[in-house]
Amino acid sequence: MTFRRALLPLLCSAALLLGWTMLPTAAQDQSTSAAQNAPASSPRSGPAAPANQQEAYTLPPDKLAKAIALSRIRNILNIAGSIWGIVFLWILLAARGWAGIEGWAQGISGKRWVQGLVFFAVYFIISAVAGLPVDWLGQHYERSYGISVQGWGSWFGDEGKSLGLALVFGVPILLLFNWIVRRWPRRYWLGLWIVSLPILVLVIFVAPLLAPIFDKFEPLQNNHPVLVTELEKVVARTGTNIPPDRMYLMKASLKTNGLNAYVNGIGATKRIVVWDTTAGRVPNDEVLFIFGHESGHYVLNHIPKYIAIYSVGLFFVYWACAGFAAWLVRRVGARWGTSEISSRTGFIVLLFAISIASFLLEPAANAVSRHYEHQADVYGQEAIHGIVPDPQKTAVAAFNDLGNAWLEDPNPSPFIEFWLYSHPSVEDRAKFAEQYDPWAIGGHGEFFKN
Repeated sequence: MTFRRALLPLLCSAALLLGWTMLPTAAQDQSTSAAQNAPASSPRSGPAAPANQQEAYTLPPDKLAKAIALSRIRNILNIAGSIWGIVFLWILLAARGWAGIEGWAQGISGKRWVQGLVFFAVYFIISAVAGLPVDWLGQHYERSYGISVQGWGSWFGDEGKSLGLALVFGVPILLLFNWIVRRWPRRYWLGLWIVSLPILVLVIFVAPLLAPIFDKFEPLQNNHPVLVTELEKVVARTGTNIPPDRMYLMKASLKTNGLNAYVNGIGATKRIVVWDTTAGRVPNDEVLFIFGHESGHYVLNHIPKYIAIYSVGLFFVYWACAGFAAWLVRRVGARWGTSEISSRTGFIVLLFAISIASFLLEPAANAVSRHYEHQADVYGQEAIHGIVPDPQKTAVAAFNDLGNAWLEDPNPSPFIEFWLYSHPSVEDRAKFAEQYDPWAIGGHGEFFKN
């Protein structure tokens, strides 16, 4: 669940099409991993809490000012990056840049597959370069505010690795998609949809296998045997079936001061990952809660539910974007240097349409995500009941530690939360955890009956 926008946000497969969101750099993954437990926030804009109402998530005054400022920067860069991705495609279309690249690729070889390799490799390279300023600014501010400690050499190295993976995996995928468009010009959108679904599952499966390219991992048992023993109790209670040899410590401290722990992969690749910053700075009880939350996504079948929901959405998005792209080609295709979607420049027109749809549908995707994240919060708190002395206190403390580590604003703008948040705000999550105690009145949890 840490693959930057590639796994569970709406249109994961469309994100694969867009190339630069297919695989994250480690730096990007770390700066957005806060969203896995405490989402990026926004400028303070809501009314202040009443004097007699104590906030569940608090920051010291100096950190609060930094959190508000950093949240504003994060939100601006988030939205600017999405819009720039759309504008970038449009600029090169309007300047006939893609048509020029297509002609150049045709001059290299008479074989269509070689032309495609060259064209889409150039597409990924240009896209990576175009996105670099926004990514660089994000890393610059994460460093300035003390979140990231990653050196620039390492950061650029991760950017290069991300591009390399995009070339290795993304170019063949786009070649396949472009072939489908040529093979079935009238119903290609249906073919793209059918092919995208197994690709989505494959990405979820291989994500843990690619993670060591960016970060160092070691068995959690080596330095934290007590934590492993306690995690096994939660594993037994949740039935997640993750043995100690699939529990890992990630050397996140080489790149960030942030905190995180997660479960990722499916089947044989499913594993627990605890950042060394987390294991070294927060009590084990809080790690158990975070793991319980992540386990909830698996036990409550959130991944197959996401896939089912987004598959339906992807079906209609491909259908609508195919119509919109065809309309664009008819209206301005001659000026852009293409007369049909089946050409590679025409395929870029389709990507342009999909990028617009992905941006506009982000609030819908995030609404679904927030619902499931709340369910996982409930599950996580129930999962540690009977294992830790006070599940409420543990959950609230975990949210506070995560929020403090990532400098999350306690009072985000409702609009920004609606548009950008894949998780409820830290304050809302901590407040719910503080009051959620069904056992106090002799009841039981929503997901556990004991």
